[in-house]
Amino acid sequence: MVNDKRKVVLVGAGMVGMSYAYCLVNQSVCNELVLIDIDRKRAEGEAMDLNHGLAFAAANMKIFAGDYEDCRDADMVVICAGAAQKPGETRLDLLKRNAAVFRSIIEPVTASGFDGIFLVATNPVDVMTRITYALSGFNPRRVLGSGTALDTARLRYLLGEYLRVDPRNIHAYVIGEHGDSEFVPWSQALLATKPIVEMCDELCDGQDEICVDRLNDIVAQVQGAAYKIIEAKRATYYGIGMAMTRITRAILNDENSVLTVSAMLRGEYGQTDVFAGVPCIINRNGIQRVLELSLNQEEREKMDRSCRILRDSYDQMR
Repeated sequence: MVNDKRKVVLVGAGMVGMSYAYCLVNQSVCNELVLIDIDRKRAEGEAMDLNHGLAFAAANMKIFAGDYEDCRDADMVVICAGAAQKPGETRLDLLKRNAAVFRSIIEPVTASGFDGIFLVATNPVDVMTRITYALSGFNPRRVLGSGTALDTARLRYLLGEYLRVDPRNIHAYVIGEHGDSEFVPWSQALLATKPIVEMCDELCDGQDEICVDRLNDIVAQVQGAAYKIIEAKRATYYGIGMAMTRITRAILNDENSVLTVSAMLRGEYGQTDVFAGVPCIINRNGIQRVLELSLNQEEREKMDRSCRILRDSYDQMR
């Protein structure tokens, strides 16, 4: 269970991990941050760099390079370690390379006596989260991935641009695989309490084809965002670092916030024994519960397909 230390152990001091760490410091999310990396010297350098900026932070933190024994009394172990996604490579292509990395991480974490919450960001995140669950033997509600939290943020940003409204007033989700089979259940997308499909239809003067094309274009931009960023700068890290920080804050502050994380489905959407990005209530115990959206038939078929891809990918590793 989560304790009151507000201690986070980060495994993997690469660009994603350090973007997350930097965000934790700037938002004063935790009291203690431990950095673990296969390159101990790098972890020490990153800890030193962050510590030098504490005088400008809103609150003090204890930051240091550590080892797996430091996981024993942590609230959360956050895993960013693994191979980076290459240009033209899908997230699922990463699976075999990163599965081996996780076997070397989960065992010493659990051996330390860690009894907190796992948060996974390594891609393909849904499958890697399931691997973490299988290797750790933890209650699945205490193992979650960053899922489609960033994809959902990208969607709301683009919808905000299109509708000219604050994205924080948009209630729309990207669900399923954090990858090519993810989708937007438009039947459940709202601006305040007004369906976005109706809003779009009004903007297009009732021309349904234009409305559908515009929404499809937004979905395509969301799905292709990571590939476009990787092509331009070789990696994505700021957005996911901020998304992970938001999830961490919801856990440590016991917020009961709704976020689209990768969670095990146990009957929701007609799916079992698969981790996928879905809206969940998040608190100090991890996933309080999965919120099942009322999908229409077309959306349910998309969810079935996405979960089938994730299930097949995991089965290849067995």
